[in-house]
Amino acid sequence: MGERLRVGAVQLHSPLSPAECAVQCGEWIAAARKAALDLLVLPESASSRTDDPAETPVAEPLDGPFVQSLIAALDGSGLTVIAGITESAGDRPFNTVVVVDATGIRAVYRKLHLYDAAGMRESDAIRPGEHAPPVIDVGGFGVGVMTCYDIRFPETARALALQGADVLAVPTSWVRGPLKEAHWSTFCAARALESTCFVIGAGQTGGTRIGCSMIVAPDGTTMASAGVEQTLLVTEFDRARVDAARTAFPLLAQRRFDLDLVPRSPELVTGVRRHDG
Repeated sequence: MGERLRVGAVQLHSPLSPAECAVQCGEWIAAARKAALDLLVLPESASSRTDDPAETPVAEPLDGPFVQSLIAALDGSGLTVIAGITESAGDRPFNTVVVVDATGIRAVYRKLHLYDAAGMRESDAIRPGEHAPPVIDVGGFGVGVMTCYDIRFPETARALALQGADVLAVPTSWVRGPLKEAHWSTFCAARALESTCFVIGAGQTGGTRIGCSMIVAPDGTTMASAGVEQTLLVTEFDRARVDAARTAFPLLAQRRFDLDLVPRSPELVTGVRRHDG
């Protein structure tokens, strides 16, 4: 079990062309290799973007040129990269995260919670995933994967922590809107605190995206953060911080799994609550 992990989060403004995106991400991977990182997290939709949040970026298969370019850029290194892509799948693509290293694809996660909120409907253009997000080993740390809107659902982070995650990697493309920067920073800190995990939030910036990438410790403190610039955040994780948080607040051990605490209410699911009397 590793005691330290050097990590990075890339904040970028993806080009419209998938080929240009591949070049851009290759340059950030080169910077990560130079910094001797073990783990690099790229944003959601790192393989292509659109200027209109309602449009779907260009989709590619998992064995397409973008993912293959990531793997090629890792040749001869021990670096693991997590990146968001638009994965082709019939009439509606998946919003997918791939975990790759020099040997190839290690894991795939297709976004479960699509952004049908605040006047937008991601599900009109994107197919929802059907499988729980994975936890993969990187340098002896368990790394769980979520995507953007998933971070608003605390059950996702808790499930990953219970599977052995010490780190939550969250590629995102957070759309601008009222208080959205505050929402993002609050969710990153909350997921870190309640799961006693490190959180790496790597976001798109420019245009309709907020940037604000950040890396948060298990005690909720911010280790590194960005504004709206394109940048690489770098820090080092120490397992002792996870152990200290879980000793002080043994939340994963204390939660009462034998109780059904929150039965689903039909009124809440449909967004309407009845008040009788």
